[in-house]
Amino acid sequence: MEWGDALERVKGIGPKKGAALRRLGLSTAYDLLTYYPRAYIDQSRRTPLAELHAGEEVTVTGRILNLNERKSGRGMTVLTVMIGDGTGYLLLTWFNQPFLKKKLLPGRDVVATGKVGYAYGGQGGLAMSQMQAFEILAEGAEASGGILPVYPATESLNQTFFRKILRQVLADGPALPEVISEMICRRYRLIERGKAFRQVHFPAVPEDLAAARKRLAFEELYLIQCGLLLLKRRSQQAEKGVRHLVNSRLVAAVYEGLPFRLTADQEQVWREIALDMEKNEPMRRLVQGDVGSGKTVLALLALVKTVENGYQGALMAPTEILARQHYETFASLLQGTKVRLAFLSGRLTPKQHRETLAQIAAHEADIIVGTQALIQDKVVYASLGLVVTDEQHRFGIAQRSELAKKGAATPDMLVMTATPIPRTMTLTVYGDLDVSRIETLPPGRQPVRTFVRDASRRPLIYDFVRREILAGRQAYVVCPLIEDKDAMALPSAEKIFAELSAGIFRDIPCGLVHGRLKGKEKESVMQSFYAGDTKLLVATTVIEVGVNVPNATIMVVENADRFGLAQLHQLRGRIGRGEHQSYCVLVAGGKGGSAAERLAVMERTSSGFALAEEDLRQRGPGQFFGSLQHGLGDLKIANVLRDTDILLMARRAAAETLAEPEERRAGREVLRLQYKRRFDKINEA
Repeated sequence: MEWGDALERVKGIGPKKGAALRRLGLSTAYDLLTYYPRAYIDQSRRTPLAELHAGEEVTVTGRILNLNERKSGRGMTVLTVMIGDGTGYLLLTWFNQPFLKKKLLPGRDVVATGKVGYAYGGQGGLAMSQMQAFEILAEGAEASGGILPVYPATESLNQTFFRKILRQVLADGPALPEVISEMICRRYRLIERGKAFRQVHFPAVPEDLAAARKRLAFEELYLIQCGLLLLKRRSQQAEKGVRHLVNSRLVAAVYEGLPFRLTADQEQVWREIALDMEKNEPMRRLVQGDVGSGKTVLALLALVKTVENGYQGALMAPTEILARQHYETFASLLQGTKVRLAFLSGRLTPKQHRETLAQIAAHEADIIVGTQALIQDKVVYASLGLVVTDEQHRFGIAQRSELAKKGAATPDMLVMTATPIPRTMTLTVYGDLDVSRIETLPPGRQPVRTFVRDASRRPLIYDFVRREILAGRQAYVVCPLIEDKDAMALPSAEKIFAELSAGIFRDIPCGLVHGRLKGKEKESVMQSFYAGDTKLLVATTVIEVGVNVPNATIMVVENADRFGLAQLHQLRGRIGRGEHQSYCVLVAGGKGGSAAERLAVMERTSSGFALAEEDLRQRGPGQFFGSLQHGLGDLKIANVLRDTDILLMARRAAAETLAEPEERRAGREVLRLQYKRRFDKINEA
C-alpha cells in the first residue's frame, strides 16, 4: 500500500465503505491518515459518579439503567439515559441522534467525557449534555483504561470502524517521508513524523498526544508559511517591478488640498505605501481598516504617485455603484489638477466603452476606476504602474493577478479590506502580503450607538425610525431572507417591505433590494437611496458592501441573531458616515445561547478588530478557511486560536528555510509533494 493509493487498497475497506468515506472528503490512504480524532476519552482518569460537581469536565463510566426518548418543541429528537456506577447516578443526553436508540440498551456500559451540569427539572440532579466524546461499549466488554481516539463519525462509519482501520493503515503503510529538515526538528524540539502520526491516533499517555499535536500542527502551519513566503519572494525578487521616485509636486498638491488632515494611523500607512512604491520589487500590501477609517484617500495618494511618475493607475471595486462612488470621490479631490480620470464598467454604452478603451490604450486616462471590466481582454493599458483592489475579500487571487498582468512590468499592488482579520489569521491567510492596519477613525466620526431589543419592541423601534426620517435622515432595514417560502418562518424582506410601506411608512418613499433582483433593478434602487429620493431601504445583506450614504443614520437588523459578528459589523458600517448621531437596532428573534452573547458583544464593542478577535474566539478558526486566497489547503489539526505560539515558530522556521538556497530548494520539493497541483497553482498566481 502507498499513501496515494485509493481507499479500497486498504484492508477492510470495500466499495460501500469507500463510498461512505468519500462522502466525508476522503479519497486516499493519506487522507485517512490525516483524518485526525476530534476528541479523546482518557479512560485512565475516570471520576466516580458520587464525586461529580457541576461545572467540571470529567470522564465517567456507568451502566445504562433506562432510556427515555422525546421530541422537543422544534421537532428535535432527545435521547436521555440514566447511568449508575454503584456510587451514584448521572443523566446523559443526546440531541438529534435517533440512530443511537438501538445501541443505548439497558445493561450496556457507556464511557463519556464532557461537562457536568444540573439536570433540567431534576431537583438538583446532575446531567451531562455537553459531551465532547462518548463510547457505548459492546455487550460484556470493559473499558480499556487507555486513551481512546474519537473521530467525526456517521451512522455507517462508527468509532470501532475508524479505530480498526487507522491501526491497519499505520501498520501497513510505508515509511512516511520527512518534510521538515533535521535542523528545524532539532531546533524546535519536534518528534519524528511517523511517531507523531502513531501517537496522535493512539496516544499511550497525555504527554505523547501533546508532543504529536505540536509536531503535526507545526508541520501544517510551516508548510503553509513556506508556500506564502515563496509566493512573496517570487513576486518581490523574480519579477521586474515599477520603481517610483520620491513624492513630488503633484502628490504634495493633492495632499495639501485634502479637506481634512490624515490621522496618525493614516500617515503611518501612507509612509509604508510610499516606501514600498519606491523599491525595485513590486509592492504587495494589504491595508486593513474599518469602514470609514480612510483607506480610500490613501489609495488616491498612491494612484497620484504613480501618475506623477508617468504611469497609469487602476482601482477595481466589486460593484458598479461602489466603483462609481470612488470615481466621484476622486473627481472631487482631484479638482484643480491635470489628472485625467476614466470610468469603466459593463454598463457603459458601446460607444462609451469604445471611447474609454481608446483613452486607456493611448494614455489619455491616468487613473481608471471600474469593476471587473478592468481585467477584460479588450482592455489594454499604455503603462500600468499601480493596481488597487477594494473590498479585497470579494476578489480571488486569480482576479487580482489578471489585473496585475496588464502591465509590461509587474505593477505595484495595493489591496484594501474593511473586513478586520485577527493578527494570527492575517499571518495565515495573507502571509504573502505586507499588512498595514488603520485602527483609529478620523476625528468627527461618532461611534454608532448600538442597541439589542426584543421583537416585542418593534412598534416603538419603527416609531423612532419614522421620527428620524421626518427629521431629514434616511434608514436601512436589513432582513436575513428574501421571501416567505425560504424556511424557518422568519419575517422576509418582501413581507417586511410590504408591511412597512403600507403601514407606518405609507407616506414615505420606500425601496426594496435583494440578491435576486436583476442587476439594473438593484442599481436603480440603490441609486435612488444614494440620491436621497428613497428614505427607507429594506434590504438583505446585498448592502454589506455598498454605497456611502452619510445621511443614513439608522439601521434596524431584523432577526439579528441569524447573522455572524463579522457580518453584523459590516452591515453597521453602512451608517455613522456623516455628522449626525447614528443608531443600529438589533432585533433579537431568539433567546439566550451563543446568539445572545454575539449581540451583547455588538452592543458594547465598536472596534472591528476587537470584534474580529471575538468572532474567532466564538466560532473557532475553521470558517475563516472556507476559500483561502493562496490555494493551499484548510487546516486539519492546527488551530490558530489555540496554537498562536506554534504559528509564530512555524513562521520563523519558514523564514529560516527560505533564507538558505539549499533549504529553499528542498522546501519547494516538499510543497510539491504535499500540495501537488495546488502548489503549482499558487506558483502561477
